[in-house]
Amino acid sequence: MALENRTAVITGATGGLGTTLTRDLSPLKCNLALLDIDTDKLDALRKIIGLQESRVLTRTVNLLIAAETKAAAEAVVAKFGHVDILLHAVGGWTGGKTLLEAPRSDLEFMLNQHIWSAFNVTQAFVPHLIRNGWGRIIMVTSPYATRPNAKGGPYAIGKAGQEALLLTLSQELKGTGVTANMLQAKSIDVRREKISAPTADNAAWTTPEELSAAVQYLLSDAASTVNGARIPMYGNY
Repeated sequence: MALENRTAVITGATGGLGTTLTRDLSPLKCNLALLDIDTDKLDALRKIIGLQESRVLTRTVNLLIAAETKAAAEAVVAKFGHVDILLHAVGGWTGGKTLLEAPRSDLEFMLNQHIWSAFNVTQAFVPHLIRNGWGRIIMVTSPYATRPNAKGGPYAIGKAGQEALLLTLSQELKGTGVTANMLQAKSIDVRREKISAPTADNAAWTTPEELSAAVQYLLSDAASTVNGARIPMYGNY
């Protein structure tokens, strides 16, 4: 995979998926801009991957604040000169209540995690990808966005909005050399339970390593015509 000298931005870098993406991309000779809200975890991640100073930037940022997000984008460009890849790995879930029972705060939390964070990183980073004439944008969504289950309304609404954002973006990017795609996971199996303790329920879960492998395909030249795709990464539904 020809990623040498490309700059990849990973949001939610210290989470289960973000950490795996960071680890897997580190040997591929690309620059890494690691964004998260937790400074201590970012420092620890930076030590774990052990990249030379010239190839890595870590920055604490609240992606719900547009000005902070744009400042982060400017910092990445100032260090590396360009941004080529946006891997938005910020997530979150809340549920267990019907729509009649769910407090307003549940919906606000899901809109923030899935829509506003995605909207802010899109506005902050994507213009830089377009300027390059080459770029990849990948976010993780959910089959529940189009097929919600009972007592999961706020999450489904948040993910549906995120998918609408990505699908709109993919159309607006046509002809720019930049693609926008989504990987649908029912549940990200950070503990790899479907491997260590397989059950009928967790058979449909997706490990961070499986998602990372799909990301690496979408980053490759072989995926240059893949745009606006919802790629199912769950075994059954």
